[in-house]
Amino acid sequence: MNTDDLFKQSIENKEQFWKEQAQEISWFEFPKTIISKDKNDYTQWFEDGKLNMSYLCIDKHINDGFGEEIAIIYDSPVTNQKIKYTYNQAKIEISKLAGGLVSLGLKKGDTAVIYMPMIPQTLFSMLACARIGVIHNVVFGGFAPHELVVRIDDCKPKALITATAGMEIAKRIPYLPLVEKAIELAQDKVDHIIVFNRKLTDNKNEMFEGIIDYEELVSKSEPADCVSVESNHPLYLLYTSGTTGKPKGITRDTGGYATALKFSMKYIYGIEQGETFWAASDFGWAVGHSYTVYAPLINRNTTIIFEGKPIMTPDAGTFWRIISEYKVSAMFTAPTAIRAIKKEDPNGELVKKYDLSHFKKQFLAGERCDVATLDWFAEHIGVPAIDHWWQTESGSPMLGLITFNEDYKIKRAAAGKPIPGYDIKIFDENGYELDEHKEGYLVIKLPLPPGALLGVWNDYERFEKSYLSQYKGYYFSGDGAINDEDGYIFITGRVDDVINVAGHRLSTSEMEEIVSSHPDVAECAVVGIDDDLRGQVPFATVVLKNGSEISEENVEKEIILKVREKIGAVAFLKSVMVVKRLPKTRSGKILRKLIRTIIDGKEFQIPSTIDDEMIIEEIQMKIKEYRGF
Repeated sequence: MNTDDLFKQSIENKEQFWKEQAQEISWFEFPKTIISKDKNDYTQWFEDGKLNMSYLCIDKHINDGFGEEIAIIYDSPVTNQKIKYTYNQAKIEISKLAGGLVSLGLKKGDTAVIYMPMIPQTLFSMLACARIGVIHNVVFGGFAPHELVVRIDDCKPKALITATAGMEIAKRIPYLPLVEKAIELAQDKVDHIIVFNRKLTDNKNEMFEGIIDYEELVSKSEPADCVSVESNHPLYLLYTSGTTGKPKGITRDTGGYATALKFSMKYIYGIEQGETFWAASDFGWAVGHSYTVYAPLINRNTTIIFEGKPIMTPDAGTFWRIISEYKVSAMFTAPTAIRAIKKEDPNGELVKKYDLSHFKKQFLAGERCDVATLDWFAEHIGVPAIDHWWQTESGSPMLGLITFNEDYKIKRAAAGKPIPGYDIKIFDENGYELDEHKEGYLVIKLPLPPGALLGVWNDYERFEKSYLSQYKGYYFSGDGAINDEDGYIFITGRVDDVINVAGHRLSTSEMEEIVSSHPDVAECAVVGIDDDLRGQVPFATVVLKNGSEISEENVEKEIILKVREKIGAVAFLKSVMVVKRLPKTRSGKILRKLIRTIIDGKEFQIPSTIDDEMIIEEIQMKIKEYRGF
């Protein structure tokens, strides 16, 4: 079926389309009801179906005769460890941990928080919970105690599974003092604290009373069988930032999610069973859930758990080593990772050391990818770099390309076309659909397809207010976008990335595209700062490529001229500040709001997701020096 027909069927004949896709996974009881409504009139998928996610990821492949195939590869340049697990070995680890949780009294419908680094035991913990119907909430290892407290008090876990420490390049990050502080501050007390001791150092002084040793629990426990759960039984909660400051507990179902992930691996990523797929993401993010754990394992693909960074572990060739060593067919990462590699290795010298002949496709998401980075990738890697777009809320891509069909066409700077099931429109502020090449709000006609969020944990009112109240009958994405005559959609950034300069609405992402095209710029961020006369004016912070010899004064002049030529004087970009690095989240997203707040001299809270707090001080010092400010 060609791409247009596939999409058309998914919109015009939803029930039949998703029934056929649901037949691609194994159910204990196949659903008789494909589409229904809950008590709030929100769509549910496959409500009377029964299945188990751990079974789909592990047991099914063993039953089909693939038990000795490699399911999981752990590669940790920060600890010099490499471990491979077959499906049979993974089942032992997962089922015995699940048995341990059962022995502690956990049962279907309970919740558990997983506060772990990039190690196999995190994946085992997720699938152990899924095996017995326990709803997991993975929290990025190293998050501040306050972030743990918010999640503990909201989801009220019966158990918290953690590790003694994580590793950030060469630095050991102790977790237990953070956990102990969170337990002390939380209103709801956790019954069981399970700790995996990584033995990276003598950490006896970090242990506290009442903890359960992970390995002891696993070794003494009987393996647990898979528990049959309803399709709409929550698989996990994943907290995402909210406008009120309190994170929202995005709730994911089981059956719709499994169906959507299986569909995405075949059609969007074009991956065949048995191939190796690598999503270079932390488990704590939606990408880590969907494309490091669940999707590859459902599709019988070897998945890679990478405990390292794109650079400095040990160098900017790490990604290419992994791809070469494990014969990776397709990879998924954030554009910022490629930009970091490009900055360190602008001429692609490290790429030449590795055999990338198995590598077919590079997928990018998390933020918009600039053309300069796409150009570098095309020149030095030589495989398609495919940008696509989705959200924590969707769980899988909403915009992208159907690479299963070989005739797909990449349009640079576009996030692709609507994925089957997503009926996407571009609206103005009054809810009228816009013509091509007009910027507006990206919205999705309800119902959302399988795999999208069930709601916000225990807070339907907040779910409705955040996503369903802006335009009746539509999901509000919070992103701006433009579509073209070929059906491609260009994401212009979060709605709050649009700045208003003397009444002119300007896209900071458009300016960033122009700034990043300067030959000496490795990466940049453009934000709108306060201005007494114009309300807001753009301010650019740029990182120069390694080896660049241009002066800060000249790069500023050239960029200002470039923006003026492309957008006009209305852009009013007068300030370009060179910095060593930009503040980012641990997943690689640039913290533009933080940059804006620092430059405006306003009070701010250090985001819990920040990769390195020292960057804040660097920027503050640079602002003081900056002659034009």
